[in-house]
Amino acid sequence: MIIVLVVSDLDVSYQGAIAALRSVSLTVPAGGVVALVGNNGAGKTTLLRAVSRNLRRHRGEITGGTVTFEGRPLRDPGDCVRRGLIQVPEGRRIFGRLTVEENLRLAAHAAGRTGGLDRAYELFPVLAQRRRQPGLLLSGGEQQMLALGRALVAGPRLLMLDEPSLGLAPQAVARIVEVLKEINTAGVALLLVEQNAALALSLAHHAYVLELGRVSLQGPAEKLRDDPDVRRLYLGATAVPT
Repeated sequence: MIIVLVVSDLDVSYQGAIAALRSVSLTVPAGGVVALVGNNGAGKTTLLRAVSRNLRRHRGEITGGTVTFEGRPLRDPGDCVRRGLIQVPEGRRIFGRLTVEENLRLAAHAAGRTGGLDRAYELFPVLAQRRRQPGLLLSGGEQQMLALGRALVAGPRLLMLDEPSLGLAPQAVARIVEVLKEINTAGVALLLVEQNAALALSLAHHAYVLELGRVSLQGPAEKLRDDPDVRRLYLGATAVPT
């Protein structure tokens, strides 16, 4: 098995005082889907920020451990994008005043690519219909599709997603899930943070449970779905779109 992402004994703190992650280790295999499950404040988003080298803007820093992608350290956010490690952040963060197509072209340019827009339009036909429309005029579901489309035109080898279903209608969530499955089938590895644990575990091959900045449990996603503690703590009120 080829491992593309290795996080080893990672420690992260904010403002030099608040310990957010403590000795966290995980791996993501090539073409795999790995989920991070945990309550708010468990450290899931912090872990994605550490991998994508976006901690500094949040006044955080890695104080111990290592992160390597395809066997080499990651230097900065630009290095991540150029090497194919792409993050879709929570809250979409599209450029609202730019059109759909301008958002996509800007993402492709940042990754040093010249194409890929057709693939985004193929996966999300509504984006093709609204390509001349400013992003701020899209619905929440359409904005999430645009955020995912921007990630795809950058040519990801590993796609990290932070709460992709947050605040979306069930129909939009179902479409996002379909596309994520299709992307993964094409060979793109996924690292998924999702408050809807049932959804995350239905997509993932392997999962890690984070509690207070530490990995408390890990294993095949199917096994964790059947774990009584996981079911009690995380699966009681969540559902998978059909």
